[in-house]
Amino acid sequence: MAPKLSPGEELIFEGHPSWRSILDFYLKGLFLTLIAAFIAAGVTRIADGEVNGSTVAVVAVIGVAVVLVAGFLKRWATDYTITNRRLHIKRGIVSRDIQETRLERVQNVNYSQSVFQRMLQIGDVDFDTAAGDDYNFIFAGVAQPEEVVERVDQATGVSAAGSHGLGEPTPPTR
Repeated sequence: MAPKLSPGEELIFEGHPSWRSILDFYLKGLFLTLIAAFIAAGVTRIADGEVNGSTVAVVAVIGVAVVLVAGFLKRWATDYTITNRRLHIKRGIVSRDIQETRLERVQNVNYSQSVFQRMLQIGDVDFDTAAGDDYNFIFAGVAQPEEVVERVDQATGVSAAGSHGLGEPTPPTR
């Protein structure tokens, strides 16, 4: 859900982290569920002399359900928005964490991709702002991060033809 737009403000990009960005969360969660199922099997074997399959199945089903719901909520509760005036990140359902900065404060836009992220075609877009290193402004796990960078360039007036900032021409180099 986009933030309330001011008069003359246009939405350029709106999205969530890609579902592919939480695959590692799902893999770790399912691994922990498998461990919990083995522990349940061991406990029931010690207590009853044999493995209670229904207890192990309940532990596995509950573990898988918790992992799937948590991953979905983690992704769904994070919104990234770019307008022609600002960048906006909203995280959370019950409690909210909102980051916002004006585009004129953005000094550099970079994206990074690990090998795993490249295979999944996702990445993290890092915005360096005038606030400095203490202020992390990152769109984490977005699909096609190079397109997000292009949208920010479009919003700030940066082009491959040699302009920077908010549409200012690049000074000649000598």
